[in-house]
Amino acid sequence: MRKPIPPAKPKKSQYGIDPNLLKKRMAELPGITSVTVKELFPDTPDVIYPSEAGKEAIREATIKSLENVDMSMIKPENSVNICASHHGFTLLGGEAYTEMLKTVRDEIIRRTGCRNVRLRAGVGMRLRETEEYIKAFKLDEYFEGKAKGVAPIDKGIPIETEIGTLYGLNAIYDADFVVHCHNSDVREVHFHRQVDRAVKPFGMSYARAETRSTYHQNLGPRGANFTARAIFNSEFVQKKFAFATFLNMSPAGVVGVVSDNDLYKLNEKLTFDGLKYYGKIITLFGQLSDCIVGLDFPCPVPYVFASGVIYANFVSANVDLFNLESLAPYTWYTESFYGKDGKPLIPEIPPVNPKIKMVIHNYAWSGYPSAFFSTHTPTIVVGREQADLMSRCPMNAKYMDHAVIADTLDAAMEFAYKVTGTDKVLIFDGAAGGINVSESLAKEMLEKAPIVAEKVDNELMPIWLKQRGIDPLALAK
Repeated sequence: MRKPIPPAKPKKSQYGIDPNLLKKRMAELPGITSVTVKELFPDTPDVIYPSEAGKEAIREATIKSLENVDMSMIKPENSVNICASHHGFTLLGGEAYTEMLKTVRDEIIRRTGCRNVRLRAGVGMRLRETEEYIKAFKLDEYFEGKAKGVAPIDKGIPIETEIGTLYGLNAIYDADFVVHCHNSDVREVHFHRQVDRAVKPFGMSYARAETRSTYHQNLGPRGANFTARAIFNSEFVQKKFAFATFLNMSPAGVVGVVSDNDLYKLNEKLTFDGLKYYGKIITLFGQLSDCIVGLDFPCPVPYVFASGVIYANFVSANVDLFNLESLAPYTWYTESFYGKDGKPLIPEIPPVNPKIKMVIHNYAWSGYPSAFFSTHTPTIVVGREQADLMSRCPMNAKYMDHAVIADTLDAAMEFAYKVTGTDKVLIFDGAAGGINVSESLAKEMLEKAPIVAEKVDNELMPIWLKQRGIDPLALAK
């Protein structure tokens, strides 16, 4: 039996318990092994990070990606905002994303002579999270005091678009030029459905709550994608937009870094790569039999990772999330599908993934509405401190109404095994390059992966690409 892959290290944050309280990781449990993404899908691309080259591989890839990017619009006397998003700092410990941001800054200064280069890092509902990352990675020092976390409740700026007035964040656009630095992991694919993934932050991380809420409260996921496009297409933003640089992600890690002055051209490539890289692992997740899920990663409940896929994707994996003709996503993100009573508004809405028989909340943060999950899946929270953390969170006041507390991880697992009758365990702990699972689930995944790969390559990919108007032959030119 192969040893488990080391899980992502806990982080000190006001949104999580003190890491010293985390007595045991789920990867340390008896019977836990690991399977790599490459073993499941041999055509998984090689990654540049994690690798022996470390962060230097990211720096080199970023510099190379910028070689064909035009920066001539930026003059020495100008100001530039490098715009980032909090999710990038949760990928593989955050070091790769941080190195990309630093390198973009350095290259702008080197090539243009402009030294007034600032960092603006957007965030969602955890309003101080990017401030924590800026401090932890010493980005305030690297950007010479010009690094700032921005939140959707900060001062806004009206942006006239083809669909009316929308609202961005003033701190994002208070420079002569903006550089869009993001990452391509599919993240909330149950949300945006891999449509305009590269454009999405203009309606989320860089937007005021009134506009950002088109996803969460107003239009719902399928209808809200166009708000980001409308903002980006506006004359106001187009005059400021210089270029974009992205970490190109796969479930195994960072494949490379891509940059372009044309965001839509970049978006098409990243859409194709996202379907190709993540389509197989998420489809495989949808084929798994009954299992116990472990949450063991420094992020809120829906955002904990396994093989580059967040738990919220697994909750929705009983529907083909990449097929735009399938039922729209049906998570807590929108009231379009679940009413205030937590029940589907119409019978046609399927339940959350019925293969999830129990959830062990060993380590996950507050700061995001998560009561939906404990309501729909039996949940055990390990430790009184963690339960109290969730109860103190205004967005999770009822999370513990639908969960129970176990004193220890071992006690939680013993109970879960008895009640569910399954020994299959899938752990969302951010293990780099693979997944920590029970031996029985590893065997099942290895058996089903070839069948899934053939189906994705020959049946599903052509459908997904056609729906998005993407010609893979044109991309290859």
